[in-house]
Amino acid sequence: MAVPTMTKTFHLLTDDDLTPAQATALIDFAAQLKADHYAGKPQHHYLAGKTLAMIFQKPSTRTRVAFEAGMAQLGGHALYLSTNDLQLGRGETIADTARVLSRYVNAIMARVYKHQDIVELAAYATVPVINGLSDLAHPTQGLADMLTVKEHLGGWAGRTLAYLGCANNMAHSLVLSGALVGLNVRIACPPHCQPDPAIIARAQAIARQTGATIAVLSDPWQAVQGVDIVYTDVWVSMGQSLSQEALDALQAYQVNEEIMTAAGPGAIFMHCLPMYRGQEATAEVADGPRSVIFDQAENRLHLHKALLVELLSDAGPGILK
Repeated sequence: MAVPTMTKTFHLLTDDDLTPAQATALIDFAAQLKADHYAGKPQHHYLAGKTLAMIFQKPSTRTRVAFEAGMAQLGGHALYLSTNDLQLGRGETIADTARVLSRYVNAIMARVYKHQDIVELAAYATVPVINGLSDLAHPTQGLADMLTVKEHLGGWAGRTLAYLGCANNMAHSLVLSGALVGLNVRIACPPHCQPDPAIIARAQAIARQTGATIAVLSDPWQAVQGVDIVYTDVWVSMGQSLSQEALDALQAYQVNEEIMTAAGPGAIFMHCLPMYRGQEATAEVADGPRSVIFDQAENRLHLHKALLVELLSDAGPGILK
């Protein structure tokens, strides 16, 4: 018997696996699905009979619930698989896991510690693989954030986002997704938390096509001057550690009322969550009138649904074909 194959084998491992046209179209489709959801239009026909395997090396609230609820709303089913639920926990190879799961499910989402793990998973899977977070990138969050920016600011052209803090996987996805949609992005970070130069180069190459600018700075006050969005993330990602000296250096990058005032009266505050109020951002900012953090969290659901429909159904607009 022939090995079953999928007609769609697109993998979303980093944001720039999408072209600028695909990224903007996917975000627009997510906005349409969100509007249909609130209008009560049925969506169960999209993915009836489809199954998503969700591999979690790292626990999550938003990633798990948004994918699982999204599949349910679209008429499909999601399987939560921790390393304790898989033979990965007993030494089975990623390659064998990918080959086996590809025979059972229609797509695989994985939230991993090492980006190389998701690269290997995609190399051996014959179904689409989605990066639900790795140490290099968080593409579903970055793309969902672009939906939130468009909702609150009306678009991306001529707008600027300043990211303050440790230049981690989230910073990488923001420069890539921002470049894709034409949003200017500034990363302000201390010397010990610099972004990956290869990611910055890739983002700048895309930005030259879309008219955006990508910059890496050291001064947070310079970075926030005249921006439309101030963004931050946890200083220490799950599974990582920083010295006390490094944490002390990050204090200058805390998003507080003074930083928001420097950004300007129209600037909004964003954070991908979870958050440590009083560390990377003050509670005054996080829970204040300019914070859109819960809109961001919700938009993960709608972006995930748009991506899943595109990967697993012919009923979508055909963005990834």
